[in-house]
Amino acid sequence: MAPEAVAAALPYVNWMVLVAVAVGSFALIALIHERTDATRGYIAFSAFIAGVIGLLAFASGGALPVPSGLAIHAASADVDLGRRLSLAAFSALAILYAIFLRFRRTHLLAAVLALVSGAAALLFAAVGWAPTPTDAVPLGVQLFILSAVSGGALAALTLGHWYLVTPKLSTTPLVLETRLLLAAAILQTLLFVTWTTLGGGVDQAAFAALTGSSAPLVWMRLIVTLIFPLILIYMALRTAQTRSMESATGLLYINLAAVAAGTIGAAALYVTGGLLV
Repeated sequence: MAPEAVAAALPYVNWMVLVAVAVGSFALIALIHERTDATRGYIAFSAFIAGVIGLLAFASGGALPVPSGLAIHAASADVDLGRRLSLAAFSALAILYAIFLRFRRTHLLAAVLALVSGAAALLFAAVGWAPTPTDAVPLGVQLFILSAVSGGALAALTLGHWYLVTPKLSTTPLVLETRLLLAAAILQTLLFVTWTTLGGGVDQAAFAALTGSSAPLVWMRLIVTLIFPLILIYMALRTAQTRSMESATGLLYINLAAVAAGTIGAAALYVTGGLLV
């Protein structure tokens, strides 16, 4: 691929990864706050970090280059404005959620609005960048599952650290987070199998991703960033259930590295070649 195309792809990949992490982590911690006894400090800190990551994505995605030589298309002005405004709203609401956490009605309203805004940002990106409306559907699904797994990985790792300073916290929050993360990772793996065997990306034929020029990266995606994280998350779940929180946190560290690499790779393969993996 020409250096110009690589340079044009990087801002799009960067936006996808940052927004996936921000929206996914916020969604998980908002759910955990309502369902478990996770500490207010953990929830507020994680929500604030999600908002900051969203702001970084907003700042870096304001003037994206023309995607010449890439599989994606430039979004129309209206759709691109919707993407930017939705992300700005998500970032502000996530930070407000952290600030007003002690006020139940206020933080619930902020959570709902933040989740709607974050989902809208992902949908605007899918509709704006996909070559056709038909391509926008699988791309939207891909962005949402990347959010669930990458954001969930960050939230779970952060919670693992919280047990070091809150030793009396019950195992329920981390066990629930790792269970949800495991479910999302399983779904992501099933989607990989579906897309690589049946097609789903831009002009992506059945089995083309597994045998074409990008096959080494696709197989690495499967083994290193899908199957390996599944094993790590399951091990983290089992160790969390026995209250071996230091071991669980160590496993979640490795998992986050593998998941982040997979998110970057999946985003890059779609932006540059239209492959869904």
